[in-house]
Amino acid sequence: MDSATYSERIYREFARIGKAVASARRLELLELLGQGPRTVETLAAHARMSVANTSQHLQQLRQARLVRWKRDGQFVTYSLAGDDVRALLSSIRSVAEGRLAEVDQARREYLENRECLEQVDRQVLIERVLRGEVLVIDVRPSEEYEAGHVAGAISVPLARLADAVRDLPRDRDVAAYCRGAYCVLAADAVEILTKHGFRAFHLQDGVFELQAEGVDIEAGE
Repeated sequence: MDSATYSERIYREFARIGKAVASARRLELLELLGQGPRTVETLAAHARMSVANTSQHLQQLRQARLVRWKRDGQFVTYSLAGDDVRALLSSIRSVAEGRLAEVDQARREYLENRECLEQVDRQVLIERVLRGEVLVIDVRPSEEYEAGHVAGAISVPLARLADAVRDLPRDRDVAAYCRGAYCVLAADAVEILTKHGFRAFHLQDGVFELQAEGVDIEAGE
């Protein structure tokens, strides 16, 4: 093999990864799988796609070796192929945030329409969480909570939050978190909590970002 053929072959293989992540829907599926293994049907529901369309996207991710799969009876469960895939997602977000003004613009426009999302210092809020000064609730689906959650956090899936507020203590502030900075579940939760008279905050980081900040993460119910 000559050098020109070698270079062309290597970069063609690199491009397989770029092609696999060159889709907003596939990036979203990878983010969802970053919370833990999921069946095709569960992924389709969370991503608001048909099962057939979800399966097609997963096949492309599988061909690039970015996801694994296993069959359990009639169901197929997918998971990230490794921590390097999670690191890839983090790098894509970081580069986009640093290079594309449209990312910050979209975020600011979203927050401007959510008057209840009080802007607080991110590090101060995390320090209050570490000191146990606020009640932390995890508003992701229960299966994601069980895969890994902030130690001491209460699982209150967003779909059940409106009914669960009556059982939450009112003598503490509440911090809600979900999958990460671009997940809207926690923002929706803060809106519900505020309407019910709670002083609530949105923890913008997800489990893996919070773990990097020194917050203990545990699995199970």
